[in-house]
Amino acid sequence: MNKKISYLLNTVRCVHRYSSVLTPKSSATTRKHVLWIGRYKDPLGNVNFRKLLLNILPSLHGSSLRFLSQKTDVYSTGAEALVSEKASQRSLEVEKLDDSGSFKPKHVGDQNDPFFTSLQKCTCPCDALDLASEAAVSIKHYTNALTMAWRLFKTLSEEQQRYEKQLIFEHPVFAKLCQELLRGARGMTRGDLVFSLHALVHLGVPQNTLLVQTLVRVCQEKLNQLDNRCISVLATTLAGMDKDKNVSALQAGLQLLVEQRISSIKDIFVLQNLMKCLGKGAPLFLKRKLEMAAVREIDGLTFPNALRMFLALAAMNYCSLPILNACSKKIQENVHDLPFRQLILILEACHTLLYRNVKLFSALADYVNSTAYLWDKRQIILFLSACETLGFQPTELLDFFAEKVIEDPDFLNLKNLLIALRVYSRLNHVPRVQKHLFFETLHSCLNKCLPQISNTELLKAVYALGIFGYLPHRALDELLQKDSKDELLLSDDPKEQNTVMLRCVKTCMELDSPSFTKPAFVPTENLSSLVSLNLRKAQEALIELLGDENMFRQNVRLSYGYRIDFEIRMDSDRKKVLPIVATDDHPDSQVQRLAFLFAPMSAFCLGTTHPQGKLAMKKRHLSKLGYHVILIQNKKFQEMRNEDAVEFLKRKIYSEDAFSFPEATLQDNN
Repeated sequence: MNKKISYLLNTVRCVHRYSSVLTPKSSATTRKHVLWIGRYKDPLGNVNFRKLLLNILPSLHGSSLRFLSQKTDVYSTGAEALVSEKASQRSLEVEKLDDSGSFKPKHVGDQNDPFFTSLQKCTCPCDALDLASEAAVSIKHYTNALTMAWRLFKTLSEEQQRYEKQLIFEHPVFAKLCQELLRGARGMTRGDLVFSLHALVHLGVPQNTLLVQTLVRVCQEKLNQLDNRCISVLATTLAGMDKDKNVSALQAGLQLLVEQRISSIKDIFVLQNLMKCLGKGAPLFLKRKLEMAAVREIDGLTFPNALRMFLALAAMNYCSLPILNACSKKIQENVHDLPFRQLILILEACHTLLYRNVKLFSALADYVNSTAYLWDKRQIILFLSACETLGFQPTELLDFFAEKVIEDPDFLNLKNLLIALRVYSRLNHVPRVQKHLFFETLHSCLNKCLPQISNTELLKAVYALGIFGYLPHRALDELLQKDSKDELLLSDDPKEQNTVMLRCVKTCMELDSPSFTKPAFVPTENLSSLVSLNLRKAQEALIELLGDENMFRQNVRLSYGYRIDFEIRMDSDRKKVLPIVATDDHPDSQVQRLAFLFAPMSAFCLGTTHPQGKLAMKKRHLSKLGYHVILIQNKKFQEMRNEDAVEFLKRKIYSEDAFSFPEATLQDNN
């Protein structure tokens, strides 16, 4: 009893203390006060405010349910009864306070309630809270004031949101609003319930507070009463919350409800929200149901919905080609309406879904290139990086960016330098203008970064330049010193990435050196007489074309770790294919060696026959060793009819073009 009296006295004192500050102040005055604060402070870091928020009312101080433990299953019978009992006690305490006349609510007015008219005139979140402090008399008023505050808050810039968030949490009526929401949670309409939870979570109210956990619990109780729009809002809210037992249970229930109602959902906005929020963890059969529902509504797809649907599929990690193709068409038609962040999100979504659409990528790249003067160089390099992960080569934009690097190399800090090196080396792009100056600029920037670069970053940078045949001597010397001292910490696995990169660097040092000369004899070794299944068709076509297996070699291993699929030898006039055994004793000057490389599509830039960096380097090095290299996209070769495949190889062997490979290298710059 003494404790109850003590709590009551503390409550009265606190109410008296806050009554002086409950007099409404204009939001402009308050905002002006906050803007004078030199350093932003998170209001949730304030101990007193956090206590007030967690306890909702000072009278609840000391209660065992200030926090709902993440480890407590609130859905077990005993715990559920405890929560219900304690919640009832809290409601009773609040009702006692209401009897004193402090916060007694009144019945909601009719639809012409002036409160809602005034609410629509609010221009900032604190205006809505000010109105709530002056005129709110029902739970409907408080929930709508909170929702309006969130709607206005999310339209602000990031910097404005920081200050406005502090104003909201320090607003005198915010604690009272939280109290009213807690007290009236079970009496809210379904819309007010889910929108209030949505607003609180996205405003940053801690998830483990009694208020948030109570609203989550009530949502679980009323789940079957929610309409499709409320389900969509609730799914969005849960997607932004951390996983705990309450949230996980509600998500499981929500998933079951969606399964039951999926056929009745006709709103494309609701469908894409559910796709996004159910995410990768949704079972495959539910993803397919959502896909089928979306396909039914795809004919009337608008551009905003197409964009959201595209990103929703990525969030669900489900590639639906009919939907993606329809969305891509809409995006291409409205590409000029896309902000930069959306451009990146689209490319990232394509990477997640393994969706390759050259027309879409070209439209995005052309748009960025045509408006490149509007973008910051850091934005352009991010876009190029996203293209690189897709294997797409935006040639004109790469040339434009190279010019910008030459004009202003100072913006290339270590991070941007490594991105640029990775992009240009993987895409094997040498600028058409001032190519030597471009790589000299990159080399100079690398030298400036050497004091701060890590061992792995140094290896990646030297390897990227080595792909072009460019040897950055100072960085290379430092790398070799670290290797000799075993500072690179390489794995014993010969296929480990860093080990492979270092081996390639050492190969480039030898083969791309200006002093390297073509060897008179290239030692080779047959790995096996068997070929892989994806090369069986090529083997059969060569036998039919040349008449005998002795006319070519297969699975040939060379020095420097290189391997070629098939080797053919011809006379010096390139008129006749020679038997392999007959040419073993002849010097290379009397024969022409052809190396066939059947490469996967991923080894070429998307939609082209332009080889990516690793394949281009291998081709260059094989040429150094005396081979004429013929690159073939194996997937397209496999799609040919047998007679067409034989004719294709015949053209490659006897055509003059097979012996003409102009290479864009930078060795004369070393």
